[in-house]
Amino acid sequence: MTIFRSTGLAVVAAASLVMAGCASGLGGGTYERAEARRAMTVQYGSVEAVRRVQIEGTKTPVGPVAGAAVGGIAGSGVGGGRGRGIATVLGAVAGGVAGAAIEEGVTRRTGVEVTVRLSNGQLLAVVQEDGGENFRPGERVRVLRDGATTRVSR
Repeated sequence: MTIFRSTGLAVVAAASLVMAGCASGLGGGTYERAEARRAMTVQYGSVEAVRRVQIEGTKTPVGPVAGAAVGGIAGSGVGGGRGRGIATVLGAVAGGVAGAAIEEGVTRRTGVEVTVRLSNGQLLAVVQEDGGENFRPGERVRVLRDGATTRVSR
């Protein structure tokens, strides 16, 4: 039983690290590889408002599958015969639910919604990961767009 718990904890820890490593940056200064050498439209404006938001975490099959594996292993160490099979199934189901919740929580990020009044008078709100820019109302910023991505930076 102790071996199963130790193995289960190791798998959960490894899965959490993998999920955290897979989380893509969503801040104004983070670029995906595919964005390199791609032209972006630049507009200037002033920050009208800034508010903190939560950017929900990822919901991929990794969390539930890892959780189900750990739960199934842990459940298989309980009881014997038919009871062991039931415990294995229940452990896998509970582990899958827990794994999904852990993945979403580990990859959740603090963000900011920056409302910018562009030089042409248009208002634009952009949500991005909080990279510590500390945008302030009245501050002059630039908005970069390429059709798929919009970001606010200095």
